[in-house]
Amino acid sequence: MPAQSALPQLNHLAVHAHDRQLSAEFLAAILGLSVGAPFGPFLPVDLGNGVTFDFYEMRDEPIQSQHYAFLVAEDQFDAMIARLEAVGVTYYADPRHSQPGRTNSLFGGRGAYFLDPDGHNLEIMTTPYARP
Repeated sequence: MPAQSALPQLNHLAVHAHDRQLSAEFLAAILGLSVGAPFGPFLPVDLGNGVTFDFYEMRDEPIQSQHYAFLVAEDQFDAMIARLEAVGVTYYADPRHSQPGRTNSLFGGRGAYFLDPDGHNLEIMTTPYARP
């Protein structure tokens, strides 16, 4: 059994989607990851820090938009932007989506926001936000 940290750690998120396959494949494609094998009603995308995004299908119910931010390597950022462009997804420099086709330079890194197929506001950033 892996050693446990003294602090609680996030293990997984259940992310609502109208089509779990479409949403999982979209996220995996943009981030350069793979979709895992189904686990019960969930379709996971494993992230690099042991956290999984477990897409849960809710076909006939409204999906409440959420914001999810991904810390990505600087040397992978341009490839992710290129993948967004290749599939025709507009990215923005800001969370309100008022600066299309631009990236930001917050905290000395680069970042961008974009919508997934269910309207979740996703963010990729190369430097974490500075906390007081």
